[in-house]
This record gives sequence, C-alpha cells and structure tokens, in this order.
Amino acid sequence: MHPRFLEKVEGLHASYEKLIAMTPHAGTPPPTNIPVGGVYLFSEGDEPLYVGRSNRLRERYFLHTRNGSRHNQASFAFRIAFQLLDLPPARYTKEGGRKEIALMEDFIREFAAAKTRIRNMNYRYVEETDQTRQALLEIYVATVLDTPYNDFRTH
Repeated sequence: MHPRFLEKVEGLHASYEKLIAMTPHAGTPPPTNIPVGGVYLFSEGDEPLYVGRSNRLRERYFLHTRNGSRHNQASFAFRIAFQLLDLPPARYTKEGGRKEIALMEDFIREFAAAKTRIRNMNYRYVEETDQTRQALLEIYVATVLDTPYNDFRTH
C-alpha cells in the first residue's frame, strides 16, 4: 500500500475501539462539551444501526432528531421511514425523488416517528478532525459493525 494511505488508516481500529467502549448517551442529547468533529454511532440496545460523520457533532445529532428537520437534514430518519414503507429506490430526478417522497402522507408520519425513535437510541462518538481519516473511519466502523442503514451508493 501507498505510504500516505497507510498513514491515514493507521489507528482506525483504535478509534473504533474507543467509539465502542464509550458509555452511550441514551434518550438525552449529547453534552455541550463533545468534540467538534468526528464519527458517531446510533444503536438500539446492542444493535448498531447507523454510522455518520460530521464537523459539527452536536448540531448533527439535533438534525437527526429534531421534529422540524427536513428529509435532507435527517438522513438516518429518512432511511428508516423509507425502509418501513418499502418504497422503490429514490431517483435523483423530479419524479420519484426525495422531495416527492417527503410529501407523501405515509412518509411524513413514518419520518416523524423515526426521528422520535432516533432520539431514544444510544449515541456514541469519537473525535476525528482529519477529513480523510474521518471518512475512512466512518466506512471502517460501518463495515465492521455491518450497520443496516449505511449505504455508500452514489448518484
């Protein structure tokens, strides 16, 4: 492997272990003194469900859980609602796209319920300020834990 890549992946497992070892916040927002940037994990009980990354960890938590968050802000809730309704894959066009789905009555109901569900989940995080390592750590954690709501497809 290339030395620069090796430098970026070195220590990913240690960060993963730190994330998993963290006592989760359950049913309450994270404290105000959490790291600014890093990788986070939502789980129900011992079941890991979703891994994300952000340069604003605390704000990102609230976007996932706030009642007023829109479909493009609460991606985890969007995925939960989408899966519960067994919708066909969203297209990146006007017809059948996320905006159209977000207006469906059934989706609105399930999306709101998903945000409430996420507020009650366990929430863990680990600091990572380097953007490349942050992206690699998100992929590493999601892959190791086989989180069902992570999808690295692109459009």
